[in-house]
Amino acid sequence: MSRSDRRGVQRAWGRALLALGAVAALGSPWLTPALAAGGNFPITEQQRGTANQVAQAGVPLADLAPNAPDSHTVQRGDTLWDISKLFLKSPWRWPQLWGMNLDQIRNPHLIYPGQVLVLVKADGRAMLKVAQDASPVPGNTVKLSPRVRAELLPGGAISSIPLHLIGPFLNEAVVFDSDELARAPRIVATQENRVIVSRGETAYVRGDLAGARDFRLFRQPKPMVDPETRQVLGYEATYVGTAEFVRDGGLLPAADGKSSVVVPSTFVISSTRLEAGIGDRLSPVPPSELVAYAPHSPNGTVEGRVVSVYGEAVRAGQNQIVALNRGARDGIERGHVLALWRAGAAAVDRTDGQRTAMRLPDERHGLLFVFRAFDRVSYALILSVQEPVGVGDRFTQP
Repeated sequence: MSRSDRRGVQRAWGRALLALGAVAALGSPWLTPALAAGGNFPITEQQRGTANQVAQAGVPLADLAPNAPDSHTVQRGDTLWDISKLFLKSPWRWPQLWGMNLDQIRNPHLIYPGQVLVLVKADGRAMLKVAQDASPVPGNTVKLSPRVRAELLPGGAISSIPLHLIGPFLNEAVVFDSDELARAPRIVATQENRVIVSRGETAYVRGDLAGARDFRLFRQPKPMVDPETRQVLGYEATYVGTAEFVRDGGLLPAADGKSSVVVPSTFVISSTRLEAGIGDRLSPVPPSELVAYAPHSPNGTVEGRVVSVYGEAVRAGQNQIVALNRGARDGIERGHVLALWRAGAAAVDRTDGQRTAMRLPDERHGLLFVFRAFDRVSYALILSVQEPVGVGDRFTQP
C-alpha cells in the first residue's frame, strides 16, 4: 500500500465514523455476549498458519510501517485495523499482527484497552509483545487520534474494524437471485387510505407470510447487469424499512352468503428509510449473522467491474456503497480489501511527428472493503478514492 493510500484510508475511517453513526443504535446483531467470548469470529486455516509462522520468527523489518512506534497503548476507539496500519504497511495483514502476539493473545479479536504493545526488533525481524506491566506507560507510546466513538465489543475487547461503517447496510443492501419479490407479500392498503405510511402507522398486507413475523420492506426490484457480459447477476430492490406482524387476515362471508370477502393481514411499520406505500413488497428479516469483518487481501488474482452505485446516485465517493460483479462463487468473501483503478485516458503522441494515438495506463486510485458477498454479486464500502466511482470501473486485488 502506498503512503498516499494509507493516508486516504485513515481519512476515510475518520469521515465514515461521523457519517454513518453507531451500530448499537441500530440494534446490531453483533453486540451479543457470544462475541465477547470470541466464539463467532472465524479464523481461516491460512490465517492461523500465517500467525503460527510469524509467531516463531516475527516479521521482516521491511514489513513494518515506516513510522511504526516502539510501543502503543490500546485505547478505547482503537480497532485491529487501526493497530495493524500503525505497525504494518498493509492493514489487512492482521494475521501477522496476531502472530506477533500469539503467545499472549490467543484470540486476535480479544485485545483490550489499556494493554501496552511493545515492538521488539532483533536480527532483522520484529515481534510485538504485550508488556507485563502496563504502568507506567512507556514515554514513546503512540495514541491514535482523533477518536469519535469507542469500538468495543461486550466485555471491553476492541473490534476488528469500526462496525458501524457497514451496520446500516446489512439489511438494506440485498441481492435476490431471481425476481422473487414479484411473488412476495405486498402492501395492499394503508391506514385511513393514506398514500404513504410512516413509522408506527398501519399497513395491510396480502400474500403468504410463511409463518414469519418480522419483515423488511422493498420497492421496485431492478436487474443488476454485468457490465462485462451483459448477463443479469441478480435483482436489487430499494430498501424501504421494516414492518412487524400484528394479526392475520382471512376470509369473511359476504352479505349475500354465497361468496367471501378477503381480509388482509395487519402490520405496523416499525422503521423507515423511505415512506412505505401500496405495492411495497415484504421479505422476512434473515437470521443474524455473527461474523467478524477482519480486513484481508484475497488469496489469488481478482479482477472485476463495478455493477452499480447503491441508492439513487450515478457516481460514488468515499464512504458510499457499490455493487461488484464478483461474488462467493468467484472467491470473494467478506473482509476482502480490493483496489480501485481509474481507466487510462486517450492521448496523442505529439513528439513523433505522426500524432500516434495512445491510451495511458490505468492508475490505482482507491480502496474497497467487501462486507457482503452473495453468489454472483458482492457489496463493498469505498474506503478511499481520488475520483468518483461509476458503473464499469475496474477493481483488482490490492
